[in-house]
Amino acid sequence: EISKHNSQEDCWLIIGNLRNGGPKVYDVTSYLDDHPGGAEVLLDVAGQDADEFFEDIGHSKDAREDLKKFYVGEYKVDEATLQKMKEQAESAAKASQGGGSSVIFILVAILAIAFGYYKTQMS
Repeated sequence: EISKHNSQEDCWLIIGNLRNGGPKVYDVTSYLDDHPGGAEVLLDVAGQDADEFFEDIGHSKDAREDLKKFYVGEYKVDEATLQKMKEQAESAAKASQGGGSSVIFILVAILAIAFGYYKTQMS
């Protein structure tokens, strides 16, 4: 049903995931001309799940509040899709937890190299 709403005259998006209350449907047709990134950005994902694109951009709290004005309803998903979403959310959470230690390791390595270089220049 939502995939039919994929034009400049009728533009709907699915935004949301299990971490933020589940997928919801938004009619952003009236917002196309006002979107700071341009209408094309929204039209590229019209009639589809646009959650990943929405989250990757890092929208502000104000943008998230504005989105509520365009709310149509909850996006109903079957049990298999819901399970897949849960698995993706869990793997994303695990990936984000593990990333911190590698950053620290890289910083320590850079500091060690810089210190070694400094010591060779002082001799």
